[in-house]
Amino acid sequence: MTEFTPVASLAGGMLIGLSAVLMMLLEGRIAGISGIASRLFPPYGDGGLAGRRAFVAGLVAAPFVVAATGAPVMQTVSSNLVLMIAAGLLVGFGSVWGSGCTSGHGVCGLARLSRRSFVATGVFMATGFATVFVMRHLIGG
Repeated sequence: MTEFTPVASLAGGMLIGLSAVLMMLLEGRIAGISGIASRLFPPYGDGGLAGRRAFVAGLVAAPFVVAATGAPVMQTVSSNLVLMIAAGLLVGFGSVWGSGCTSGHGVCGLARLSRRSFVATGVFMATGFATVFVMRHLIGG
């Protein structure tokens, strides 16, 4: 079961929004994780490699920083390697096919009132709802 945490959720949402605004203001780019991560590898395209590395390092370091404060960190990851590989490939394919990821479309695109982002976010959400339903009620309960 999940626990509703309105204060932590609001604070997290505000930090995500702030980071998206700062990225647009300082770099002139959308804060989409798939785009940032894909430009870590050659060909690099534009400048800003150090900034992209710092952004991804922050994503990786954040749970460890929270854990160091003594706050509980709850994360569940499947032990089924085949399932994890399939899920990763599907998410990667969807990000490429949808021209962006949940952060690029859901955070930045919706804020810019992009029609394409409204459609993409609707597809992300519907797929997530269906996946949770199937996994909880039809497969593994």
